[in-house]
Amino acid sequence: MGKEKFHINIVVIGHVDSGKSTTTGHLIYKLGAERERGITIDISLWKFETTKYYCTVIDAPGHRDFIKNMITGTSQADCAVLIIDSTTGGFEAGISKDGQTREHALLAFTLGVKQMICCCNKMDATTPKYSKARYDEIIKEVSSYLKKVGYNPDKIPFVPISGFEGDNMIERSTNLDWYKGPTLLEALDQINEPQRPSDKPLRLPLQDVYKIGGIGTVPVGRVETGMLKPGMVVTFAPSGLTTKVKSVEMPHESLVEALPGDNVGFNVKNVAVKDLRRGYVASNSKDDPAKGAANFTSQVIIMNHPGQIGNGYAPVLDCHTSHIAVKFSEILTKIDMRSGKEIEKEPKFLKNGDAGMVKMTPTKPMVVETFSEYPPLGRFAVRDMRQTVTVGVIKSVDKKDPTGAKVTKAAVKKALFRLRQNYVLVTGFLIGGGGATFHFSFLVLSRCLSSMTIIEEEPILSRLDRIDIMVRKLEEMKLGRSRRSSSPSTPSSGTQPSSSLDLSSPRSIGKVQCRSMEQVIEENERKGSLLERLNNVEEQVLKLCLHFEREVEEEERKKDDKKKKKGLRKFVDKVVGSSSPTKSHSKSWRC
Repeated sequence: MGKEKFHINIVVIGHVDSGKSTTTGHLIYKLGAERERGITIDISLWKFETTKYYCTVIDAPGHRDFIKNMITGTSQADCAVLIIDSTTGGFEAGISKDGQTREHALLAFTLGVKQMICCCNKMDATTPKYSKARYDEIIKEVSSYLKKVGYNPDKIPFVPISGFEGDNMIERSTNLDWYKGPTLLEALDQINEPQRPSDKPLRLPLQDVYKIGGIGTVPVGRVETGMLKPGMVVTFAPSGLTTKVKSVEMPHESLVEALPGDNVGFNVKNVAVKDLRRGYVASNSKDDPAKGAANFTSQVIIMNHPGQIGNGYAPVLDCHTSHIAVKFSEILTKIDMRSGKEIEKEPKFLKNGDAGMVKMTPTKPMVVETFSEYPPLGRFAVRDMRQTVTVGVIKSVDKKDPTGAKVTKAAVKKALFRLRQNYVLVTGFLIGGGGATFHFSFLVLSRCLSSMTIIEEEPILSRLDRIDIMVRKLEEMKLGRSRRSSSPSTPSSGTQPSSSLDLSSPRSIGKVQCRSMEQVIEENERKGSLLERLNNVEEQVLKLCLHFEREVEEEERKKDDKKKKKGLRKFVDKVVGSSSPTKSHSKSWRC
């Protein structure tokens, strides 16, 4: 299927045995596929098209034991279809305090699903069959609860259906001639087109990870923000694993780019299935990459807790596809839910109906973001005692850098390719007017060799932790700041030591060497894998950085003065073999 139509994700939720899978199966002509299994344990993904949309249907489990799987599915949805059992006893069980109809509706709103369709299912099994009175009774009670949760019942269609018989699913049913509203299929076409934050950095929470024979490791998830493209170098947080994306696919089609809302699988290089897991977040390594949270501050509402919640409380927090136990480290304030004003500072506890600001600490590595920046990763639900006790949004995050993060060979290879294509390593000596000599080294863009533009650190080179020191000090030198000298020469009478080292001045040039990064890498060719070679290059550059301020003896002061007077610009142009900056970009690797 092409992507000409707008893509939306629909989650089907409701109490256990309300008919979710049967309704979904009938809607997409797959009756029996899920229904024969009895209950849905994990989420199921099915595809179909309406006249307006290309839809992915997420069939979420209704059984309480699998509520975290339901949350995983709901966190990826644009619209929720709430299936309600209309039979006597069935509706009452679902809408009761312990029923999943209430909890699913609450979780859907908390997880950001703002649009909903309610289906009064099993209308063929009411007493009497297709009873309008029963339909009206259900609408009244469900509308009251949905309003408390936060939905506007006036904007929610209540469609009477029979998932088994097919009444009002795709075409209008004569058995329900008293109903004048849309069918389920028509209601889906009336969904408002959701806004897609494609201009933000990439965030893709992983739903699952698969090993496919002949292809490799394939993480699966929904793009929440930004874009995912083949060839992109991505970082998986919180582990910090960095690798290259080989391909991006939706069912039966390869994508040039995946946009927010797309449920995709993407093939990654040199990554084992065990290295990734549900709840990890993929992001662009060059554009605000995601990181694990050391702790975060949240605004919470206590919905359903039998006692009091104090400091040290440690329930399970469900955020996007992640399910991690967190500790309520500190209750900061109690606030008024309506006004948002602070009522009490550092309260000892919170109870049902209270709202407050809480500092939370994950017990395991976890990725969350602030709600203001990345809403899908900034809202959560807290579960305890097999029920949802708290919902909230994240206000601030204290992030931490991963330790021992793995960089795959594919990512390293791409980094080395970029180095070969774009950079030259320049090393040499600078001689000041007072006779002091200084080592220098820096990476420079090939096309900028003629002007010796000093570049800032590339994100892909972030492992070279001290390159920023080198760049900063070179910039200081350009501004004319003086450096120490080990054995400064005594200046001749009437001559003052130079306090400036001008990179463009012929008088400040000593011994200069220009080597391509390809040559640097070739020197380390015998020393192991690509990773080891990158480490060797890194070590070499860092050593040169350390030499930058090291005091050295005077070097070859009696060498040919002609070389000094040629100047750095002319000398590098000669070494590179091109006076044109554009041509030097392509020829500079054979210095």
